[in-house]
Amino acid sequence: MTSRRGMTVAQAVVSFLKNQIVERDGREAPFFAGCFGIFGHGNVAGIGQALQQNPDFPYYLPRNEQAMVHTAVAFSKMNNRLRAFACTSSIGPGATNMVTGAATATINRIPVLLLPGDIFARRNVAPVLQQLESGQTQDISVNDCFRPVSRYWDRISRPEQLLTALPEAMRVLTSPAETGAVTLSLPQDVQAEALEYPLAFFEKRVWNIPRPRGDAQAMGRAVAMIRSATQPLLIAGGGVLYSEASGALAKFVEQTGIAVAETQAGKGALVYDHPQCLGAMGVTGSRGANVVARDADLIIGVGTRYTDFTTASKTAFQNPNVRFININVAHFDAAKQAGLPIIADAKVALEELAQGVTGYRVPAAYEERVRRLREEWEKEVERLFHLHHGPPVSQSEVIGVVNSVCAPSDVVVCAAGSLPGDLHKLWRVRDTKGYHLEYGYSCMGYEIAGGLGVKMAAPDREVFVMVGDGSYLMMAQEIHTSIQEGYKLNIVLLDNHGFSSIGGLSDACGSGGFGTRYRYRKDRQLQGDLVEVDFVANAASLGAVAVRVRTLEELKSGLAEARAAKRTTVTAIEVDGDVRVPGYESWWDVPIAEVSEMDSVRDARRRYDTNIERERNYF
Repeated sequence: MTSRRGMTVAQAVVSFLKNQIVERDGREAPFFAGCFGIFGHGNVAGIGQALQQNPDFPYYLPRNEQAMVHTAVAFSKMNNRLRAFACTSSIGPGATNMVTGAATATINRIPVLLLPGDIFARRNVAPVLQQLESGQTQDISVNDCFRPVSRYWDRISRPEQLLTALPEAMRVLTSPAETGAVTLSLPQDVQAEALEYPLAFFEKRVWNIPRPRGDAQAMGRAVAMIRSATQPLLIAGGGVLYSEASGALAKFVEQTGIAVAETQAGKGALVYDHPQCLGAMGVTGSRGANVVARDADLIIGVGTRYTDFTTASKTAFQNPNVRFININVAHFDAAKQAGLPIIADAKVALEELAQGVTGYRVPAAYEERVRRLREEWEKEVERLFHLHHGPPVSQSEVIGVVNSVCAPSDVVVCAAGSLPGDLHKLWRVRDTKGYHLEYGYSCMGYEIAGGLGVKMAAPDREVFVMVGDGSYLMMAQEIHTSIQEGYKLNIVLLDNHGFSSIGGLSDACGSGGFGTRYRYRKDRQLQGDLVEVDFVANAASLGAVAVRVRTLEELKSGLAEARAAKRTTVTAIEVDGDVRVPGYESWWDVPIAEVSEMDSVRDARRRYDTNIERERNYF
């Protein structure tokens, strides 16, 4: 007879998670690093008790449920999706606070396991506190909100359902093609129910992370397409980093001379000064990358989703004869742009392509053009780093100072506002994991929580979180968590008195920055004086070492001191939100009102109508 042990559902969940191992290239590691959780009536006596009973499965107390998911996402991203966290909350607002984090994980294809409490499965005490009632069904709760933002969703209404639900959850979490948020809703009464579980269910289980090879016929077609190309461009996406393919990418492009442009998720696939690196691609791209993309006769997309920022809203590739080769572990992404889909691991595919195109080299004129464009771009970056503007100083100058202070192994973290676009263009990456941007969802509030996750994944690296005042005011409280756990962050807070990114977009749309500045109400409108915030006092109250600087010299000195500090620091500096890094040969489709009484909007609409004509479909 199979050995069994009586456990509650919550205890069984934790015992199972402790014994899940991932393996890739012969290296094994525990998949779960522990569990973040904020307790309420929906999980304190279930998952809470189980975590207390299992001190070898670390529990971390954050300050906000959304933030803890962001921290988990950043941790997994930094670990190339080979490790993850579970996150537990109570039913009600605790659960729905995690929905934004779930969307962030799923859109970015990052694994995180969510364990929200749920309403009573037995129903007899309904409606319970925080229960959403429906006149059409009793089988609904706020946790159904997770369905569209989860890659796998289940409600555990009986203890024995764990035997099938948990392996399915692991299948999705460890799948390079399907991963994202996995949500297992745990009714609070079921969490506490016990079952005699088979002990074999809790034995060590190894989940292999495969490196699938591309179809031989498709690979042959790709080789022929590359050999016939005279103006190719490789676009490196996040898949290059997740598959640890940077070395294979460098060898492939050094062999062929093909230039590389990088998406936000793929930045760092090549170091910034590699001869084939043209830098950022698309709406937030460099001039060189976008010019070469415009004229390219072949695009080799490796591990990219081809978002609108990468394709400049389908205007980036203007050569009428352009063709696409798409290397991706997900067929869904590989089929985009009507390209040749190669369903394969990026590292393996690049190695095989390198063998297949032996002897091929781009034309000498192409190489000379890439060299010249790289030189021109480095001069432009230097110009933007040394504008000698202000005070207040410009954002690009602040980026330049932070970049100069950082060592090659340091990590910059950001997510939302105008900073990501400027960092994508300007940041000089010298390490494949030195650039950590969440731009799939571009979620305001991710920055500090994400920085904590990066630091937990790489405690020996210095982490520099760059955050605007808008994002800071949305979710700064994880500073307190970093102090609690002893994970030191270097936070650089850029104060531009509002939402600079959307302010600039509003100007471009003819709306003059409406609703994007922190101003007092005057004459029934938000058009009074600026509302000042004492960010230094705020950060200090959360436990950080906080200073305000005004000049670039003070910033450089302050960051040197921050780097040497033993606990989280916040360095705040005012920047001129109206001084922007230009766009380079690119456009983003943001529809403008077709009719308006405002001349500025009508002018913007005329420009929009001209630009939208450049959008292309691919068949």
